[in-house]
Amino acid sequence: MTTLTLSKAIGAGLRQALTDDDRVVLLGEDIGKLGGVYRITDELQEEFGTDRVVDTPLAESGILGIAVGLAYRGYRPVVEIQFDGFIYPAFDQIVSQVSRIHSRTLGAVRMPITIRVPWAGGIGAAEHHSDSPEAYFAHTPGLRVVAVSNPQDAYDMIREAIASDDPVLYFEPKRRYHLKADVDLGARTTTMGSAQVVVAGEHVTVLAYGGTVQTARDAAAAARDEGVSVEVIDLRSLSPVDYPVIEASVRKTGHVVITHEAALTGGLGAELAASITERCFDFLEAAPLRVTGHDIPFPPAKLEGHQVPDLDRLLDGINMALGRVAAPSPVG
Repeated sequence: MTTLTLSKAIGAGLRQALTDDDRVVLLGEDIGKLGGVYRITDELQEEFGTDRVVDTPLAESGILGIAVGLAYRGYRPVVEIQFDGFIYPAFDQIVSQVSRIHSRTLGAVRMPITIRVPWAGGIGAAEHHSDSPEAYFAHTPGLRVVAVSNPQDAYDMIREAIASDDPVLYFEPKRRYHLKADVDLGARTTTMGSAQVVVAGEHVTVLAYGGTVQTARDAAAAARDEGVSVEVIDLRSLSPVDYPVIEASVRKTGHVVITHEAALTGGLGAELAASITERCFDFLEAAPLRVTGHDIPFPPAKLEGHQVPDLDRLLDGINMALGRVAAPSPVG
């Protein structure tokens, strides 16, 4: 076991992927000589050379276009989008091209592209540096979408994403980059498509992913002091969603709270709530409830504490789901 931060675990996974497969190539703005804004790719260019760890121009559409060409030629490109809000210039490439090429060619061409996205709030950054665009891509057939919450998953899932023949959006919660834990660097687990129960409970199920998983863990610990048993599930995969794990929990608890940093309307929580209702209607004792970001552009740094779901808001949501307090409609 090696103790690593989440960011260092991603870097270790990238290093291992570069070592294991000569077809792996990293592309991104300042990822080489600088080692990336968050130093996740620190020293990788020195170790593997400028042909495999490539500093690109500030042009996200161009970066993805290059990645498509590399994938056509048999490479496994890993693209870094420097900040979540910078992904929109590449949106056409990802949605109109990357997601469709396998289907367009009747399976003849694969797109093994991994798109790393430092993502979401909690760091007090400027506009376009704290967005949560995951629902756009989860809505797009042909893409796999995952979000990591801890160092072990970060290490395992970056390697799985790179090894996958499908294009993968790999979301990294910036505010958890410094989260430390022991990581087994020798393990080869299959985690990318599976949800995980990270806290067992009996009274209410909380679904979380990325940065909100730790918030949900904290809420479960606080609720326990009040006699409420909270089961926390880390979704890990946002597309496809591991519904069997969710269903088993909701059928047991009868109550579900869904939390994410993205805006309420049209967010992933809406799809989860609808699907859970369809699958578990006879077992639900109350409607699924969402605790999310608000329906506004991500606010300036001084106000982001009001936007990102925190411990108090999530505990309020748990109490509302259990009928302990009256719920406004909707909860955002």
